[in-house]
Amino acid sequence: MKNLLQMASPGAQALHPYQPGKPASELAREIGLEPGAIVKLASNENPLGPSPLAQAAVHELLALSRYPDGAGFELRQTLAEHLQVEPAQLTLGNGSSDLLDFVTRIFVQPGDNIVVSEHAFSLYGLNATAVGAEVREAPAKDFGHDLAAMAALVDERTRLVFITNPNNPTGTWLAEDSIRAFLAQLPEHVIAILDEAYFEYVDQDGYPDGTRLLADFPRLLVTRTFSKAYGLAALRVGYGVSSTELAELLNRVRPPFNVNAAAQAAAVAAVKDQAHVQRSVSANRLGMKQLIDAFEQLGLDYLPSVGNFLCVRLDNAKTVNAALLQRGVIVRALGGYGMPEYLRISIGTEAENKRFIDMLTEVLAQGDAA
Repeated sequence: MKNLLQMASPGAQALHPYQPGKPASELAREIGLEPGAIVKLASNENPLGPSPLAQAAVHELLALSRYPDGAGFELRQTLAEHLQVEPAQLTLGNGSSDLLDFVTRIFVQPGDNIVVSEHAFSLYGLNATAVGAEVREAPAKDFGHDLAAMAALVDERTRLVFITNPNNPTGTWLAEDSIRAFLAQLPEHVIAILDEAYFEYVDQDGYPDGTRLLADFPRLLVTRTFSKAYGLAALRVGYGVSSTELAELLNRVRPPFNVNAAAQAAAVAAVKDQAHVQRSVSANRLGMKQLIDAFEQLGLDYLPSVGNFLCVRLDNAKTVNAALLQRGVIVRALGGYGMPEYLRISIGTEAENKRFIDMLTEVLAQGDAA
């Protein structure tokens, strides 16, 4: 008798099993700490949390017995005004990961391929593998996208190319002229996805606003999220911006009510409180400097980042990670991204950053990670 794995599609069989880490409460119990003593700097969350206006919008939501607006009318209107696009160009998602799934299911079939960069967000490849497609990975250049190498992998069976800007987990970024040149050489049968989950954090000359590229590249999808700078990770709400033609296709496969009412209400309020976004960005800038100063004092190499996280190099990163866990500090090991000698640390509050720095210093000084 076949087991369930044998009954699954070849694409599903090829996927690696999801192995989530322990929740902070369980880790606290195991190592004998109070739950509040655990510092979680593993998921690139916003340490300031959401706008007070967004929190108030959720608290005021009373109609829990009613389905949310399936079209997300108010949120799409609010986003359209903020982004200076048409509401018909928007597709809402249960996080921006929804959009990555939609576009893959629409355009990719068994025998097709997608093109990604080494050290890019793993979900691109997972979605493609699940539908029986080939994942073509271009070697990274200085831990970022090598657009020339990616272009060389495109052929007649390529359906999607993914650019993450800035990249997670490395924090590297691409300038507008490079992205424009890359998009201009893609054949017409290829859809490009520009993943801008960390868009709000970037303050660099030459960094593009992907929505401003849409007029010139109608086969481009720009994805963004409310989980990072807006601080709404628990509510799972994101969106895609594209041509109206592409958005119409994305909305065909979008499940009804995929963005719940609380998420919609909070996102509308969050868009209207850009002052809170700027406070989050400012806090991130200070926290980034706090970690950089510590790494330099400890003599550790790190990857410059324009996101809300930093990657630090440690010869024994896996062991250091385990030692930090035993001290109640959760960061992200990057062996699954082909970077086994790196840990990714999300920028937290000043106190959370200090706790991480103190514990890392202790681990390195005591030789616990030897």
